[in-house]
Amino acid sequence: MKITSAEFKFSSAKSSQIPQDGIAEFAFIGRSNVGKSSLINMLAACNGLAKVSGTPGKTRLINHFLVNGRWYMVDLPGYGYARVSKGSRREFASMIIDYVTRSEKMYFLFVLVDSRHEPMQIDLDFINMLGEKGVPFGIVFTKCDKQSDDRTASNIAFYKKVLLRWWEELPPIFLTSSVTGLGRDQMLDFVEEALKGCGCG
Repeated sequence: MKITSAEFKFSSAKSSQIPQDGIAEFAFIGRSNVGKSSLINMLAACNGLAKVSGTPGKTRLINHFLVNGRWYMVDLPGYGYARVSKGSRREFASMIIDYVTRSEKMYFLFVLVDSRHEPMQIDLDFINMLGEKGVPFGIVFTKCDKQSDDRTASNIAFYKKVLLRWWEELPPIFLTSSVTGLGRDQMLDFVEEALKGCGCG
């Protein structure tokens, strides 16, 4: 897929505020500071599209970016950020669960995890919840440029082994780097095929 246009359209505090315009949504979520905004900018080939911050938990709303006038990239708040009040964490969790389980327009959810780390319980719990709810998703390993290819392969192999304790078949997996562009073509081709499959492209 060639990206010809990408622009911010609107923000929402809950899924009921999202316009029912019939445009398919591909959402991005992960723990705070996993590189979500950087990945969105890399995919769109637009460095200033999603605001990148060194402060975890910066994204507080559901942000929609229209790509090629055909589909939305949806930037969801990060989960697991401890440096906010318990009340705020509950609000974020409620917003996230409401969107990923109830949005009629979300076609696919990209769950981002840092390729440098072993599986974290908060990620595993979230991934297993998606499976229980029947949410279509894939796992995106970020920051693959930050370590050797062998280390990345070893970490991902271990991640798969852990997931297979609960899953008979693994979801789609993508290896990415917002610095080198690794995984961009694979993810955009996946979206292109998905749009064709849902009659949106």
